[in-house]
Amino acid sequence: MTLVVFANIAASKTITFNLGFAEFFAPATVLIFSVTFLLTDIVNEQFGKKETQRMILIALFSQIALITFSYLVLKTTGAPFFENQAAFEAVFGSVPRIIIASLIAFYISENIDAHLFQWLKNLTHGKHLWMRNTFSSIPAMFIDSILFVTIAFYGVMPVVPLITGQSIIKWLVGIIDIPFMYLSRAVLGKSGRTSPLSIDVIK
Repeated sequence: MTLVVFANIAASKTITFNLGFAEFFAPATVLIFSVTFLLTDIVNEQFGKKETQRMILIALFSQIALITFSYLVLKTTGAPFFENQAAFEAVFGSVPRIIIASLIAFYISENIDAHLFQWLKNLTHGKHLWMRNTFSSIPAMFIDSILFVTIAFYGVMPVVPLITGQSIIKWLVGIIDIPFMYLSRAVLGKSGRTSPLSIDVIK
């Protein structure tokens, strides 16, 4: 929930990624949201698609809460000695549009990831964890990038370079995430089981 909420604030800044052979541009949220796909896959692996969709809905309501309170704070009158209203509006003023884009992109892409992950798990009979982690996240991340960037920045920034940059960075993070997927299974045990450590964590 923390990652999802903060990502909507961080998205107001566009950053440059220099990979040596080329430069890519993407909203700062790209690194944060990439991790949410890993967390979605971990929950899906351990607890199933139903619990994953439940988590997605909770994250959705967290974003609705953020847009509501951001609007209320922006509309309140600042104290006479408060001198940072312009900076405050620069950061939070774009939050409503970003969150609307995020709500749509997040809900659609995360559910695609959850369905693909479960389908690949059934197809491989629970084998090849790396495969379902990678091939469920990559298309979901691409769809997320198209929807989010188009809705959030169309008419404000060049969307094609942002979609390209965000997709590539997300895919790279997705590959880096694979060892952490195996680490989560080592800590929590295989799906359908609960290791002693995971019992302690739950407690």
